[in-house]
Amino acid sequence: MAERFPAMLRALSGAAVVACILLVLPACSSVVSIENADVPAWKATALPSASDSVLEDAGKILNRDRIIREAANVPAGRYSLTATCEGGGKAFFEVSLDGRLLVDAGAACNGSRETTKLTVDTAGALEISTSSVDAPLIYAYQLVPAK
Repeated sequence: MAERFPAMLRALSGAAVVACILLVLPACSSVVSIENADVPAWKATALPSASDSVLEDAGKILNRDRIIREAANVPAGRYSLTATCEGGGKAFFEVSLDGRLLVDAGAACNGSRETTKLTVDTAGALEISTSSVDAPLIYAYQLVPAK
């Protein structure tokens, strides 16, 4: 019986390791199912709309395609770009004014909000390009005057 005790202990230890792995793996998976995500419902809690938003967007990046949104006649001034995403990896947000890059910002796709300050030196057409190599993911951003 004494000889069987180490063998039983090894078997139980192996079973405990397998059980731990099975419990931990689901915690590593994305909380939000990107393909089936309700973007407006997610955005309402992840990054609620601001009444003074100059430009905002939310959506899905399913296949690494760049998504571009524009706002015409954005006044000169200081602004804050707040962005968030879910799904793993990172999303990138390029802000351009009349074709000139102002800011290249990123957000880790873990639900946290990232804020970047920028200055628009002259009024013009502003463009925000959203992209990621870590598709699929869900994103939201808003550009508001800095306070």
